[in-house]
Amino acid sequence: MTTACLGAALIAPAALQARAAAPAAAEAQAGGRIAAIQVSGNQRIDPSTIRSYILLRPGDPFSQRRINLSLKTLYATGLFKTVSITRQGDTLMVQVKENPVVNQVFFQGNSVVKDKAMRGAVSLKPGAVFTPAAAAADTKAILALYAKRGHYSATVSPEIVKLPENRVNVVFKCHDGAQTLISRINFIGNHRYGPGKLREVISSRQNAWFRFLSSSDEYNPERVKYDEELLRRFYYHHGYADFRIVSATAQLAPDRKSFYLTFVIDEGPRYRVSAVKVVSALRNLPGKSLLPLVPIEKGDIFDGDALRTAVKQISDDVQNRGFAFAQVEPDVKENHKTHTIALTFRVIEGPRVYVRDVSITGNTRTEDQVIRREVELAPGDAFNEQAVKESRQNLENLGFFKKKDITIKPTPTGSPDEVNLDVGVHEEATGEFSLGGGYSTDLGALANIGLSQNNFLGTGINASISALLAQRGTQFNLGVTNPYFLGRNLIAGVDLFRTDTYNTTAYVFSERSIGGDVRLGFRYNHHISQAFTYTVSTRSIYNVISGASLYILNEQGSSSLSQLGTTLTFDYRNNRLDPSSGGLLALSGDYAGLGGTAKFLRLQARGAYYIPLRRYLGSKAWVLEFDGHVGDLIDLFGYHSLIADRFFLGGDSLLGFQTGGAGPHDTTFGDSLGGKFIWTQDTVLHFPLPVSPDLGVSGFAFTDIGSLSGVRPITVNGQTLGIYDNPAPRISVGVGVAWNTPFGLIDLSFAQPIKKYKYDQVEQFRVSFGTRF
Repeated sequence: MTTACLGAALIAPAALQARAAAPAAAEAQAGGRIAAIQVSGNQRIDPSTIRSYILLRPGDPFSQRRINLSLKTLYATGLFKTVSITRQGDTLMVQVKENPVVNQVFFQGNSVVKDKAMRGAVSLKPGAVFTPAAAAADTKAILALYAKRGHYSATVSPEIVKLPENRVNVVFKCHDGAQTLISRINFIGNHRYGPGKLREVISSRQNAWFRFLSSSDEYNPERVKYDEELLRRFYYHHGYADFRIVSATAQLAPDRKSFYLTFVIDEGPRYRVSAVKVVSALRNLPGKSLLPLVPIEKGDIFDGDALRTAVKQISDDVQNRGFAFAQVEPDVKENHKTHTIALTFRVIEGPRVYVRDVSITGNTRTEDQVIRREVELAPGDAFNEQAVKESRQNLENLGFFKKKDITIKPTPTGSPDEVNLDVGVHEEATGEFSLGGGYSTDLGALANIGLSQNNFLGTGINASISALLAQRGTQFNLGVTNPYFLGRNLIAGVDLFRTDTYNTTAYVFSERSIGGDVRLGFRYNHHISQAFTYTVSTRSIYNVISGASLYILNEQGSSSLSQLGTTLTFDYRNNRLDPSSGGLLALSGDYAGLGGTAKFLRLQARGAYYIPLRRYLGSKAWVLEFDGHVGDLIDLFGYHSLIADRFFLGGDSLLGFQTGGAGPHDTTFGDSLGGKFIWTQDTVLHFPLPVSPDLGVSGFAFTDIGSLSGVRPITVNGQTLGIYDNPAPRISVGVGVAWNTPFGLIDLSFAQPIKKYKYDQVEQFRVSFGTRF
């Protein structure tokens, strides 16, 4: 077995053709006809296959031109290393030397780009015919993979190991080289905004020590294109309608260790809005009635984001009124002398187009019906772009497919009033194993482990099992959820759980809950849903510390719960994970009394409203949030509510106070007893901090108000025990920092109670840290 470098072997096929053509020309004699074609030198390829590439046949006259063309055709197949065609008498002699066959392909020295990625990029695979040209093309493909990861100084050298029977192993020897990062980002032509502000706008970042877990400082041409779009949006949002990018270039430093990224821009003048009109061509729908949907007024600075929002809101409103084919066309007229813009939104009746068929491709595991039920359009429906956008968002929300590969395209059918809808997806791994650790003020140090499958057997069913182990508590959960139970718009699920909370800083007892629940939910539309839950559990109060309140000592032991509950939710937030506008309202009721020892009715309402301040303060991180909660626990049939049933106030529900630290307390021992009527109101201002956005750090300031009351005195051994139950509101103010790290979210808050009462337990500093990797 020998090894040879390919450097000298990368000889252009044209040169070989020229060498072979010369003797062929010398030996091809004029006159006569071909009696036979004889093939020699072939090992794997059948002679008849080789003859099929020859442009001459027995009986044809000898032709120098056709012999030369046959030579070129044989070389073009890539199957042969050398070819010669000569004449011996009336016989055409074809002598070939076959290119070797690839036995195995190996990669050595690579760590940045894994073998799997390289195998997918190269054309040389086991069983393929090896050619120097293919090896050169594969080298370029591997270098392109390195470039995408910011390693522009990487080197790749293809080598072959010769084997018997004209076979070879191909070895790509790689040297990763140093990562080529962006060391400088420059802007030329900017006058209104400084380079520091514009560097925050784009997604590319200059190299810094704290970006070791980010790829934003790696040069990527695709990211630079995205940066150009981000700059356009930013300037359009701030009124610069004539903004343009002259050029965006990346220059490799002389040492090839970093890039200089330079954007040359032309800001242009800033425009204000001179007029806003909505003109409707739809019957019985005047344009003035749609004007309130436009979030920009005369005299405002022109805002490209507001323009897009207006088109979307008008389109949604008109289509919801039954005009399925309506279209909104914005007309933007610039006055370059006065630097003003007149906006006109024209609502017209678009062409009537219907959906003939919906086809789905790319789903190798997920069942068609799982995808089809998320598509808002069905055969026979009126086609509209808004439904297509909502369908794509629905598929993204599933989390089953790669977002960038989800496509929904209308295709012609041959009929002007019909289209087919082609839905394309690319499956993504939906199983998740999570392992994490962290710290909670209430539970202490903790660790969690979980296993979930969001698309069980391709049916869209979610199954999960998780466990949390902490210094002062444990929790185990097993759950299964079917989002389309019985093939209908029903969400059904079942859970089994066990929760143990040991003596904490706020409570003088341990609590255990073991049970399960069955859930059934229904979505009325995109914003309104309702869920019903039946829960059965056993609750235990145990391990009460010595000297605890007689109230708590009197409740030691177990109780059973058989509860039916429902929650009606109105969710109009723009983003469920990180909302910045819109609102949420949830109304719930729980009835305990279908068996079990607990007999009560619990009513609750929770709401939140978010006001974006970006228009006034320039950053989307500025958000004003209002939250409220009210709950009432009503004892039924002579039942006296237990600690396990009641509300507790403090901790996350009222910063500045310990968990359960505000509200009714035992006057003898000072222990928290919980309450039956609660209300809270939180006002939170989220704002950016003067640090790099890459750090994921933001700030918040808050005012928390809350009240808890309603515990009834009890009599033990003929003695009525004292209770301090003051319904007056507790108030606290404070500030905090939220750090969204790759390992989890860290929250640090400092709160100062400005209204507290006797027995209330204060907690000014609160920290929580969670992680998942």
